[in-house]
Amino acid sequence: MHHAALIPWLDPATIIGTAGPWALLVVCFIVFAETGLLVGFLLPGDTLLVISGLLSHPLAGSEHGVFGINVWFVALLIGLAAFVGGEVGYVIGHKGGPAVFERKESGLFSKKNVERTNAFFERFGGITVILARFVPIVRTFAPVAAGVGHMPWRKYTLYNLIGAVLWGFGLTMFGYLIGFIPPVAEFVESYIDLILLAAVGGTALVTLWHYLSERHKAKKAAAAGDAVTDAGEAQELALEPEVFDRAPDFDGDGKH
Repeated sequence: MHHAALIPWLDPATIIGTAGPWALLVVCFIVFAETGLLVGFLLPGDTLLVISGLLSHPLAGSEHGVFGINVWFVALLIGLAAFVGGEVGYVIGHKGGPAVFERKESGLFSKKNVERTNAFFERFGGITVILARFVPIVRTFAPVAAGVGHMPWRKYTLYNLIGAVLWGFGLTMFGYLIGFIPPVAEFVESYIDLILLAAVGGTALVTLWHYLSERHKAKKAAAAGDAVTDAGEAQELALEPEVFDRAPDFDGDGKH
């Protein structure tokens, strides 16, 4: 195995021996935050899920990879975190109402992000809850938008469950299956510590880029004199209930 002397704390044996289940808990929290907290859009989840599955292969002398447990449990826990996050996001929107969108523009919130999410609902209807899982930013605001618009809870929960399984469980298992490709498996086995460094560093860089980008947009909005989403604008951002019953418009011709 190739070791990077400057990052011994990223060695899989060290992680397994000292952190135990904490590494998986961190991944689950990130997945939860992406759909359960309005600041979650700063956290890139797709790559993290694939890498989590990939690193669940028997590597570095561990029978079950860096997390120390079977990949099925890894995928199930990540899928559960995705589902719970979606439910929490819905409750926040349902209880908070349009006032959730009423705030000052900042690097942690943007009216444009809500409008982008609303556009998905306008086009795809209720199944946006499923599709949004695979679209950064939209997957963060979709649960809240569904809650603010009072999408029927049973219908939302069904779609949320399907989305969590396809995204959380599915992408993790997809990453695990990639490891069965011999060249990929050999590369992972030889450079596991560098892969971990790339995962941690890449996540940090993408998060920083998203934050700085949103801050820049917020400053431009402030300079233009439109830095606050008032009560009236927040009310306009709330979706009408009939939007959730529309059939999807997959071809984009405006016909459902």
